Amino acid sequence: MNSVWITAAIGGVLIGLSASLLLWLNGRIAGISGITNGVLFPAKNETAWRWLFLLGLIAAGGAYMAWVPGAPQPRTDAPRITLIVAGLLVGFGTRMGNGCTSGHGVCGLGRLSMRSLVAVLTFMATAILTVFLVRYFGVTA
Repeated sequence: MNSVWITAAIGGVLIGLSASLLLWLNGRIAGISGITNGVLFPAKNETAWRWLFLLGLIAAGGAYMAWVPGAPQPRTDAPRITLIVAGLLVGFGTRMGNGCTSGHGVCGLGRLSMRSLVAVLTFMATAILTVFLVRYFGVTA
């Protein structure tokens, strides 16, 4: 029996729990782009929790890859220019959409935000179109 769904369910519960705890205990939304923006352009007394949150994400991902046999590993076969362009496009889209998938998809939908619903539908439509173009037409950067 394939246990991928179990790890996905556990991961989803942990993401929801962390987002709920951050909102409940700190009054902040767990949108990664907003948290990162707050580290890059800090406001007074707003950086410690942001750094800790980001370091926790990195540590948890590293621990998962190190300790779980067969855990997915980052791709290393993509050309650097593709990664740079993709990162810039994601950053641009995040800024233009006033949030990222975690902010809109996890936190915004949980708060019943119409703006987040539109953003998530846009993210999903774009992802579906991208996979279709790459898989069936070989379109790459």
